[in-house]
Amino acid sequence: MANISEGDLRLFVESIKRYLLVTTRQEPQLTSAFLGTGDVEGFEFNGVVTFSGSYNGQVVVSMPGKLVREILLLQHETDLSDGNLLDAVGEIANTLAGNARKTLGADLQISVPVKLQGAHGVKARVRKHPYVITLRWGHHQAMVCVDMERKH
Repeated sequence: MANISEGDLRLFVESIKRYLLVTTRQEPQLTSAFLGTGDVEGFEFNGVVTFSGSYNGQVVVSMPGKLVREILLLQHETDLSDGNLLDAVGEIANTLAGNARKTLGADLQISVPVKLQGAHGVKARVRKHPYVITLRWGHHQAMVCVDMERKH
């Protein structure tokens, strides 16, 4: 397995920033990027997409409920139930995965998003220290955890 490149990581950063800018008309700010140690603490709404093929691993989008609700309200959505919030964060993770396929190649296999509720720690599956990117949109924090490696 080979490390993913800085450009590969930038793909995920730019993708989440673009998604939030397009859907909310407000660009989020990157607040930090670091290597996670142990379990990475997320927020209560999580979308997880697993990759295989040319890359192996997963990407987790983790957001607090207040952020997901604001995104839905800006999209004129009236169903603010937990189930709909989970669907929304799953769709965001799926959008990131689709953008990744465009850049990383058509042989990248992408799972259907898994949606998890609860601020569970994100467990690394592939990397001992996954890449963690934190963002701020308005007054809300969000996180993208990239736990993947490139196959040779």
